[in-house]
Amino acid sequence: MSELVSGTRRAPGIVDVHAHFLPAAYRPGLAPEARRAFAAMSDEPGMIDQRIDMMDEAGVARQVLSPGSMAPYAREPGTAVTTARLLNDSYGELADSRPARFSSLVSLPLPHVEASLEEMRRGLDELGMAGVALSCSVFDRSTAEEEFEPLYEEMNARGTTLFFHPCQNGICSPLINDYGFTTAAGASLEDTAIVLQLIKRNIPVRYPDIKIIIAHLGGLIPMQLSRLDAQANTPDLLAPPSTMARSLYYDTVGWGSQAALRCACEAFGADHLVPGSDFPALLTVESYARTFEYVKESRLSEREIGTILYGNAPALFGFDEPIPV
Repeated sequence: MSELVSGTRRAPGIVDVHAHFLPAAYRPGLAPEARRAFAAMSDEPGMIDQRIDMMDEAGVARQVLSPGSMAPYAREPGTAVTTARLLNDSYGELADSRPARFSSLVSLPLPHVEASLEEMRRGLDELGMAGVALSCSVFDRSTAEEEFEPLYEEMNARGTTLFFHPCQNGICSPLINDYGFTTAAGASLEDTAIVLQLIKRNIPVRYPDIKIIIAHLGGLIPMQLSRLDAQANTPDLLAPPSTMARSLYYDTVGWGSQAALRCACEAFGADHLVPGSDFPALLTVESYARTFEYVKESRLSEREIGTILYGNAPALFGFDEPIPV
């Protein structure tokens, strides 16, 4: 494979678009269950060096950091703004200290739109952050709703990269949550739902300059394109659902499922898949390196594997060519 090590030539490093980090100062505001997942995501002494060691072992040149399901959302505006600023300032400090290894996404003080616009501009313009992170919903409201339209207008004007992540609410369904599948299946259903909601609102067509990334291979969407085109009861759509879905990008977090990876690649094309790890979530079942090895070991072509692992993410974020590792 030309993109991989050959003789004395070293491969370009992977840009991991889906990696989580929470500064120690953020911990007091987390719910008790969130604190249990905190240790591997933090800047406690030695943790950043351990993370970089794992990155080197996995061939990852850069992580793009976001808080995942622990976004700084709060009903009280002052709390939301203070928490979002703390998080974004901490990301900026880490990226400044290791500029070749870390970038980050702006977290917004939702559901407060004007404050979120102000923080988005501060993060992108003053802190030099690489894009914006949104949860799929905020307090049981989809972030594709009309009330959040000003955020999309601003991101479209800037050509921003936008990353969606589940907030672990099991799409607010007792049919999922009461059966204990909030994370195991509910997260994928959140990914699915946000794509459907973006399509319904025609956001990929109306805001074509936003580069949208959906986590976890898009949930069920790769298997639904034909059915959506045939059965979607949405006469106000500006393009077929499959066309809008294929205009988005999807990360490779598939918990090692070759079937899911091949399905997504066939549905969306290799040029719309980007490497992600969900760091540190998969460390409970596999090494960080293994998270990317499953892509390399797939039955996809060498060109597809190289495009997915090394080509798409740097172009999407406007990074220079990743450092060799």
